[in-house]
Amino acid sequence: MTVTRLRLRSHTRPSAGPARVLAGFDRRVDGWFDVLRGRPVADRVFYGASALGDHGLIWAILAALRGLRSRHDWHAAVRTAAALAGETVLVNAGIKSLFRRSRPLVDTPRPRPLRQPRTSSFPSGHATSAFMAATLLAEDDPLWPLYYATAAVVAASRAHVRIHHASDVVGGAFIGLVMGRLIRHFEPLPLRPAGNA
Repeated sequence: MTVTRLRLRSHTRPSAGPARVLAGFDRRVDGWFDVLRGRPVADRVFYGASALGDHGLIWAILAALRGLRSRHDWHAAVRTAAALAGETVLVNAGIKSLFRRSRPLVDTPRPRPLRQPRTSSFPSGHATSAFMAATLLAEDDPLWPLYYATAAVVAASRAHVRIHHASDVVGGAFIGLVMGRLIRHFEPLPLRPAGNA
């Protein structure tokens, strides 16, 4: 069974300077993903991660699982859930409205169904929520590598499925990391009770 390769079309040629550098970066990374596109396992992983990242679903699940472990972890779960709600409003109603960037244009069918967002391409909301949630859930948790690895896959999936440019993903990840660190600074978790380490 063969999968039709997606072809990316560009509206305009970048004028000069930073725009040209950014477009070159996006094209380069898109070429790297071309090696994986059309491979059943890679498509299954990235399309699945992209779907689970919709509306922060995967992060709600991971936060709930952490919250079941102890009262201390419950605080971490509640903080993450509240932050995800705030992040959705801030990114979709605030940051995205400042940029109005067009999403990549795909002129062939995707191998798997995918929700098509209508908001600006920059920044990637999946990447923002992923790295913010990972930063929050990672605090005081030995499973922190799992959170960041999941965030990386969810964020990268948006470039793989061509819903976002690579620079949208990098920008979103950076914003998410900053948001997560700020929340950790201003709303730190209570100390873990002795004996629950």
